[in-house]
Amino acid sequence: MVDFPEKLRKKLLKRETEGALRSLAGNDNKVDFSSNDYLGFARNEALFAKTFQLLLKEGISQNGSTGSRLLSGNHRLYGRLEKDLAQFHKAESALVFNSGYDANIGFFSTVPKREDVVFYDELVHASIRDGIKLGNAKSYKFDHNSIDDLISCVERNRSIKETSGEVYIVTESVFSMDGDSPDLSALVNLCANNNYHLIVDEAHATGVMGNKGAGLVQHLNLHGEVFARIATFGKALGSHGAAILGSVELIDYLVNFSRSFIYTTGLTPHTLATIVSAYQFLDSAEEEQQRLLENISYFKQKLKTLELDPFFVPSDSPIQSCVIPGNEKVRCVSRKLGDEGFDIKAILAPTVPEGQERLRFCLHSFNTEGEITWVLQLLKKYL
Repeated sequence: MVDFPEKLRKKLLKRETEGALRSLAGNDNKVDFSSNDYLGFARNEALFAKTFQLLLKEGISQNGSTGSRLLSGNHRLYGRLEKDLAQFHKAESALVFNSGYDANIGFFSTVPKREDVVFYDELVHASIRDGIKLGNAKSYKFDHNSIDDLISCVERNRSIKETSGEVYIVTESVFSMDGDSPDLSALVNLCANNNYHLIVDEAHATGVMGNKGAGLVQHLNLHGEVFARIATFGKALGSHGAAILGSVELIDYLVNFSRSFIYTTGLTPHTLATIVSAYQFLDSAEEEQQRLLENISYFKQKLKTLELDPFFVPSDSPIQSCVIPGNEKVRCVSRKLGDEGFDIKAILAPTVPEGQERLRFCLHSFNTEGEITWVLQLLKKYL
């Protein structure tokens, strides 16, 4: 067997010693409080059947995409989907990527240039951070959801060196670990008054927030003021992939220069058919969306009744995080809840900062009030 490098072995051992070693595991048919399948689309049999019917109707029997979209992989469902996306999200244009990670890597490594500056919320997703690192623009983080600190960061940067480049402001409409949201209206005003470019990742708002799940930006009628939005399909839409929404010029630029778009095999026809069908499902998903909102309200009500709310990050989204400092402590509670039949993942450092380890409850339209009540009673017991 080929020797494994010692320095890599030491990094694994360090993780194990710190109680932060990651491993892969299934959910063993436990009650789902872990997945991003907020509306149950990933397990929806009618959606599965509709996808198959669409492939039959289009006469598509192709398994793979056969290549990148600039070579042989740009099959006709791409055009239909991107047209549908632009119309649904009230954007000039849309470009589909293989995942939200690919979309953020492709955007932030390509669009901000060497003379530009990027200011990003300190809690933005790792894919945004990685994309910024791959680019040549200067970047600065600002305190989470703090407009005042953002303004101070911009002023400090300009006092050091006046820039002739563009300024990009980056946030999420629903943050993946805290489940909270920024003041998007204030951010839009700040950017409009200073000619900055605002980018909003709507991964956890797509399908959940706003009319028919169009997202928080659209719900606030701010879509015409945002430079780019990222919508993903692997969460509430129950599929895979993502899209960048923006101007025709932005999409043309990404097609020509975004490496994570250019140098990868396209999505399969089946995946695209699933996304097309899922968006059609959103037109009649009011019942699922209403049940999700009711479950969020019921969950928050039970937190107060059981006096658990001080442990939780305030959130009105499906993401409800219970902060339990210490990797071993939060793992222990997660394990006990798992033994009772509930799938709730422990989020460990370094995924979140030390002292901010947590149980991340993801609520769904298909969770019952009984499941919510029982799991929170058990949580109170184990805390």
